[in-house]
Amino acid sequence: MTRQLRNADQPARTLVSLFTGAGGLDLGLEAAGFSVSICTEIDEDAQGTLRANRPTWMLAEPGDIHKIGPGEILAQAKLRPGDLTLLAGGPPCQPFSKSAYWANGGARGLVDPRANTLRAFLEIVEAALPRVLLLENVRGLAKSGENEGGLQLLRDQLHAINRRQGTQYELQVVQVNAAHYGVPQIRERVFILASINGRIFTLPAPTHGYSVGLDPYRTAWDAIGDLDNKSWPSELNPTGKWAALLRSIPEGKNYLWHTPRRGGEPLFGWRTRYWSFLLKLSKRQPAWTIQAEPGPATGPFHWRNRLLSIEELARIQTFPPGYQFIGDRRSVHRQIGNAVPCALGELLGLEIRRQLLDDRKVRRQLTLAPARREHCPQTHPAQAVPHAYLYLRGKHSDHPGPGLGPGRVWLDSNTRGSVRG
Repeated sequence: MTRQLRNADQPARTLVSLFTGAGGLDLGLEAAGFSVSICTEIDEDAQGTLRANRPTWMLAEPGDIHKIGPGEILAQAKLRPGDLTLLAGGPPCQPFSKSAYWANGGARGLVDPRANTLRAFLEIVEAALPRVLLLENVRGLAKSGENEGGLQLLRDQLHAINRRQGTQYELQVVQVNAAHYGVPQIRERVFILASINGRIFTLPAPTHGYSVGLDPYRTAWDAIGDLDNKSWPSELNPTGKWAALLRSIPEGKNYLWHTPRRGGEPLFGWRTRYWSFLLKLSKRQPAWTIQAEPGPATGPFHWRNRLLSIEELARIQTFPPGYQFIGDRRSVHRQIGNAVPCALGELLGLEIRRQLLDDRKVRRQLTLAPARREHCPQTHPAQAVPHAYLYLRGKHSDHPGPGLGPGRVWLDSNTRGSVRG
């Protein structure tokens, strides 16, 4: 029998946020009608960001989820077991990411101590008994093989909670490309949901795309086109060995343009670099995935051959207008790159209300997704390769395959499709 929930003086659509970061997921859930009761976040700059923008959101003390018990989190939020509507969070994703897979010679998954965040999340599930839980992570968490331990841990522990508490949590895995729902960015993530009464969540059909009957994808121009002629500080000029080569890459392309299979100079071997190497936005396509820890040659870069500004990064991630970020550029870039696009959080929040919380009067239009912008200019022409790089011309071997080449270079299949040809 399903455990009875407390109804007396229960606040409407309460939300406890774990691993909150800059608040991307939670801002979307807030826009969907949820009220944040408490957040846990260990990073001081991210805490500053939350305080600067949402001073009414309580921050748990201490911020380290491993140093505060589940009962203390509920006590600080003044919640009892069964009061909570939604428990949401995005545990650090590095143990399950594709980059970690290649860097470590195979994904460490649950062997990585950072995977203890999954266990901490589950402890709070049992303490709070939320009506719905929502966990966000990268696609690697849902892959078979060595990474499967993460999903199996979640399944096993939820079933154990069901036996002890009389609940009916049943794990569901939902894979989402944010661009399919009006976010101006190709960004693939996995969301894991479960309802206390075992209800099934169904991801709605895509609303945006190239197919007949869908709205066109929201593009980089839709997100940041009005900033195109704005003056930017010199700190946005690219630096490093490859900075001057960026001007020779066409919009929407990356270093693969300068391989024997594309239209540029044969400067590199096919797939011998990271996908994001010299990766540039196209005005007419969704932005490429915003990286959290980019190197000097890591894109996406602006079509005007510069770094993206903080304002542009935040727009592409659909943060609300005027949202402030605390910290230096590196810290802020990490906060934005690690966030869930706010509009995607809004979509999930509205669907959770509709499908799992019996709220039949829920709008479908997303308030945080950008509108279509008219009069997109022509592409910026690529320039000739500077003389300083022409020594690289020659015959280059292709990469032999994932995990086989020097440094175990990997190809990010999440975003490669639109750059073919």
